[in-house]
Amino acid sequence: MSVGKFRYGPWDDGPDPLASPYDVREALDQLGREVLAGGSLREALRELLRRGPNGRRGLDDLLARARKRREQVRRRGDLAGTLDRARQMLDQALAAEKDTLARDPSDDARMHELELDTLPDDTARAVRELSSYDWQSPEARQTYEQIQAMLRREVLDAQFAGMKQALSDQDPAASQAVRDMLADLNALLAAHARGEDTTDPFAAFMEQHGEFFPENPRTTDELIDLLARRAAAAERLMRSLSPEQRDELARLMQEALGDPNLASQLAQLRDNLRALRPGLDWDSQARMRGEQPLGYGEAVEAVADLADLEALTEQLAQEHPGATLDDVDVETLERQLGPGAGVDLRALRELERELERQGYIARGSEGLRLTPKALRRLGETALRRVFQQLESSGRGDHDDHRTGAADEPTGSSREWRFGDEHPIDATRTVHNAVLRSAGSGIALPVRLDVEDFEIAETERRTSAAVALCVDLSYSMVQEGRWGPMKQTALALSHLVATRFRQDALEIIGFDRTARRLSPVQLAEIEPDWIQGTNLQHALMLAGRHVRRHPDAEPVILVVTDGEPTAHLLPDGSPFFSWPTTHETLRATITEVDALTRYGATLNLFMLGEDEGLARFVDAVARRNGGRVFTPDLERLGDFVVSDYLRARRGFRRSA
Repeated sequence: MSVGKFRYGPWDDGPDPLASPYDVREALDQLGREVLAGGSLREALRELLRRGPNGRRGLDDLLARARKRREQVRRRGDLAGTLDRARQMLDQALAAEKDTLARDPSDDARMHELELDTLPDDTARAVRELSSYDWQSPEARQTYEQIQAMLRREVLDAQFAGMKQALSDQDPAASQAVRDMLADLNALLAAHARGEDTTDPFAAFMEQHGEFFPENPRTTDELIDLLARRAAAAERLMRSLSPEQRDELARLMQEALGDPNLASQLAQLRDNLRALRPGLDWDSQARMRGEQPLGYGEAVEAVADLADLEALTEQLAQEHPGATLDDVDVETLERQLGPGAGVDLRALRELERELERQGYIARGSEGLRLTPKALRRLGETALRRVFQQLESSGRGDHDDHRTGAADEPTGSSREWRFGDEHPIDATRTVHNAVLRSAGSGIALPVRLDVEDFEIAETERRTSAAVALCVDLSYSMVQEGRWGPMKQTALALSHLVATRFRQDALEIIGFDRTARRLSPVQLAEIEPDWIQGTNLQHALMLAGRHVRRHPDAEPVILVVTDGEPTAHLLPDGSPFFSWPTTHETLRATITEVDALTRYGATLNLFMLGEDEGLARFVDAVARRNGGRVFTPDLERLGDFVVSDYLRARRGFRRSA
C-alpha cells in the first residue's frame, strides 16, 4: 500500500515496536521458576534476557545475528584488492604505451621501450619511477593519472565519507578545502585532548566543513568516535596484509597523496585519534577471507564493520565479569543489525530496570535478590496453580461451629439471653417488634420489648500453628525435587498470609542441620553438596514453634525424599552416617513421640521410592496417627495445600 511518497506494509523486522515491550509480572514468574529450581537470581535474569520476554528477541537471538553478519563481512572480499587494481591499471597503461611505441620506428621510441622494460616489479616503485616518464600514448598517460587519482580518493575517502565526491574532479580548490579541513580538525582535536570546552569550536567546524561528514555528528566526541573507527580499521587493514603487500601499499598511498603537507596532516590526525581512543583495536589483524578484490576504502569499511561486530558479539555474550546490558553499543547494534535490534535491546534494558523500579528485585552488597513483594507474587502464582488442580477453591473454611464464641457471622440469629455479648441483629429485632405490635393492635410508634431482641450467631474461627519441614539435602536437587519443594512452600505461605492470617506458619529447612527460613530465604537458598537428613532437628524446631502458640491447633507437615541419616548430639553438634544408625532413628522417633504427646499430628509427604524412608514413615504414622502421602512431583503442592486445608476442617469439626 502506498500513499503519496510513503509506502505502508506489515512490520517484518521482529516484534512490533509499538506493542507492549514486556509483561513485568510474567517476567517475574519466569525468573521465579529459575530461582526456585535452584539457580541464582542473576543467572535467572541472565537466562530471561537471553531468551527474551513475550516473544521478543533476546540476547541469544541478537548474538546469533551478529555472528552471522560477522561471517558475511569476513567473506566480503580481498583486502589487498587496491594493490591488484593498481597493478591491473598499471599493466593497462604500459600495454597501451608499448603498443604506441611499437608503431614508432624512431630511436626515441626504442629508448622509451628500454626504460619501460627496466621498471621494477614492485607496483609502488614502478608508479613512482613513472612519475617523470614522458608518455607517448595519451590513453596510457590518462590511465596512469587515474591510478594516482584513484589511490588519493581511496585513502581520503577511507577516513572521510564525504571525500570521494569532493575529490572526484581533481579541482585544486577542493584539494585546498581538504587541507584546510584537516588543519582545522587537528586543531579541534588537540583542544579537546587538552580538556578545553570545544562546543562552540565544534559547531563552527561543522558549519564550515560539514560537507565532509554526511553522518552529521552532534558533538566532538561523536566526531572522534566516527573518525577513530575508520582510522583503527585502516591500521588493522595494513596489519592484515603480508609485509610485502603492506610496504607496497604504504608507498603507493604516499606516492598518490603527493602533497607532503596533506600527508603530514593525515599522520597527525591518526596520532591524535589513537591518543584520544586508545581502547579501540588498532593493532590486531582482520581475518578476511573473501576472494572479490576490495578497493582501499571498501576494505577499510569492511574492517570497521568487522571490528563493530567483534565488539558486539563480546558485548551481547555478557560473559565478562560485571557485564550489563548498558555495555552494548545501541548505535553500533542498529548500524549493523537494523533498527529492530535496537528496539529489542532497549526493551530488555527497560525490563531489567522496571523489575527494580517496581520493587521485585533489589541490588545490595551481595548482588541481586528477590524482594518480599516478588515472593508474594511467586507465592500467589504457585497457589493459583495448585487451586487450578483442586476440585474446589473453597476448601479452607475450617471453622469451629460452636456458636457465640467469636467474630464470624453464620447468617442466622437467635433470641437474646441474659449474658450474651454478641452483636444485636437489628433487622430481626425490629421485625419482631413490628409483628408483635401489629398482632396486639398497638399503633405506631413501635416500641421494643426484651423478647424482641435477637443476636447474630457467629462461629469461632480456630487458629493453627503450622510447621512445614522441607528437605534441603542434595538428593532433592539431584532428583529434580528442589523447585517443586520451594513452590509448595511458597504456595502454602501465601495461602496462610492471605486467607488464614490467624495461623502461624514457620518453614523449617533441614539437611545435616535444620534452620528456620523466611519465604525470601527459602527462595534464595541455593543447592549445596551437603549430605545428611536431620529430621530430628527439624521436628525439634517444629515442636518449639507449636508450643509458642498453645491456643492454636498444631499442624506439622514434612516433605522429604530420604530416611533420617543425621541427628544432634548432646553437645549440639550434628552426627551423620549413611547407612543410618539406630541412634539417629531413636533420636528422631523421640521427637515424634514428644509431638504426639503434645497432640500434634505429623503428616509426611514421601518423594521417591526409598525403601528405608518407606519403613520409617510407616512407623511414624503408626506411632503418631498421622498420614503418609506419596505424591507425584508435579502434584506435591496440591497434596500439601489440600492436607493443610483438610486438617483445619478436621479440627474445626472436633472442636
